Amino acid sequence: MFDFRLKVFHTVAKRLNFTKAAEELNITQPAVTKHIKEIESYLKSKVFERNGTKITLTLAGETLLKYTEQIFSIYRQLDYDINNLNERHKGTLRIGASTTVAQYILPPVLAGFHQKYKDIKVSLTIDNSEKIDLLLQQKKIDLGIVEGRSRNNMFKYTEFLKDEIVLVTNSNNELAKKAFIEIEELKEIPLLLREPGSGTLEIIAHHLKPFNIKISELNREMQLGNSESIKAYLQHSNCFTFLSVHSVVSELTDKRFTIVDVKDLTIERYFYFMEPQGETASLIELFKNFAFRYNFK
Repeated sequence: MFDFRLKVFHTVAKRLNFTKAAEELNITQPAVTKHIKEIESYLKSKVFERNGTKITLTLAGETLLKYTEQIFSIYRQLDYDINNLNERHKGTLRIGASTTVAQYILPPVLAGFHQKYKDIKVSLTIDNSEKIDLLLQQKKIDLGIVEGRSRNNMFKYTEFLKDEIVLVTNSNNELAKKAFIEIEELKEIPLLLREPGSGTLEIIAHHLKPFNIKISELNREMQLGNSESIKAYLQHSNCFTFLSVHSVVSELTDKRFTIVDVKDLTIERYFYFMEPQGETASLIELFKNFAFRYNFK
């Protein structure tokens, strides 16, 4: 980073907390304050309003944040392009991904990455989001890619790819002909669900909460450990299931499955890159940049 003060400002602006920013940057709080004062002195404008323990961005601060993010984007592109010129791409990258991401999102990305960077060895561990969180804590992987964010402040999260979880059923199911079902009908129809600890299950529970519906109140026919087993079961059953739209592209195209809308319910989420707080390792940054540029169809 050419100007560490901008990184300090950016971290404070995102967290709106000097203490947390100092912890994330691994510097002292007085050092954070010093950098911010130097920025304000240079700009001849306050970038934060301080009200006791709370801080907010001033208009100047909001403007600086907008340009700082543009500058950081240019820095990342510069690093990427210079590294490509110098061909300094060797080493091992250990990735852990939750099941949906590993099965339906990553394979073409990993194939393209290997083709471009043959000297980088990549290993992939597949498990549910809860286990990926644990593996990263234990430093058994370098980068996690998961569905949703945990409450663990040891990690930082970066949005990777938008997803939608949809209710699907076998196209031969009579209920598949309905335009939609009411939210309360979810308690009646037979459902296949993912196992406890699944990021998908956690997201479903979160979106049902405003309707005062708990997972325990659903008519669960069975809970299975991955999307492939759920899809195989669904082909021989008139159950319903919630799955990532990325996981059922071929079944929807072949008209084996049908999406059934649930009135007033939309379940959208992001897949996230999850990594330890602090500076991002070069191999992780390289892979993230490659994945961001991948053309998902």
